[in-house]
Amino acid sequence: MSAETARRLAHRGDSRRAPENTIEAFQAALALPACDGLEFDVRVAADGVPVICHDATLARVQGRPERVDALRSDALGDLGVPTLADVLRVAGRRAFLDVELKDDPGPAAVEVLAAGRGPELHNAVVSSFDREALAGVAHRAPGWPRWLNAAILDRGVVAAALTLGCRGVSVDWRALDVAALALARDAGLEVAAWTVRRRTTFDRLARLGVVAVCVEGAALDG
Repeated sequence: MSAETARRLAHRGDSRRAPENTIEAFQAALALPACDGLEFDVRVAADGVPVICHDATLARVQGRPERVDALRSDALGDLGVPTLADVLRVAGRRAFLDVELKDDPGPAAVEVLAAGRGPELHNAVVSSFDREALAGVAHRAPGWPRWLNAAILDRGVVAAALTLGCRGVSVDWRALDVAALALARDAGLEVAAWTVRRRTTFDRLARLGVVAVCVEGAALDG
């Protein structure tokens, strides 16, 4: 795969122009010609609605002490935390989506994703470090593509991804080289990378053959 065909996914949107994982950050990223799609994080609000927030609390981004799962989705919306349904509407169907589950959201996220991207999960993948979350998606939507997120790429990660029925793995870019990519390819797994800030790093990973790279900063500009 060439640098021209590896997908460039905006990590939590473009946080140079708006707070991460907000509608404004996603809109800013999608306005960039080099951006092929979005990567974002899904948690569940107190009312069971899937919302977009990386951390378990609002402290780092919103400057508040509450936990995400302690507030209803409407209250979170007032603080700038969008729902998954809101983000799907903003993204449309052309942008590729890496939907990272921070834990198992139950059936709610699957239902919202199916409503927004169709029963086949058009042009998107569900990813997670949480293996139970991926197993839950596999149970509820067996045909959906899934990536196991990992800090390294070794035989143990490959074996876990295969056991879970994943399409691929998404790995810290610093752990990727020719040997690591070959290990995954030999097992029939595609490889994505996170999180890159330099355009030269993106180009190197694309030449290695990754299918997508989560990027931010200068790497997002192409």
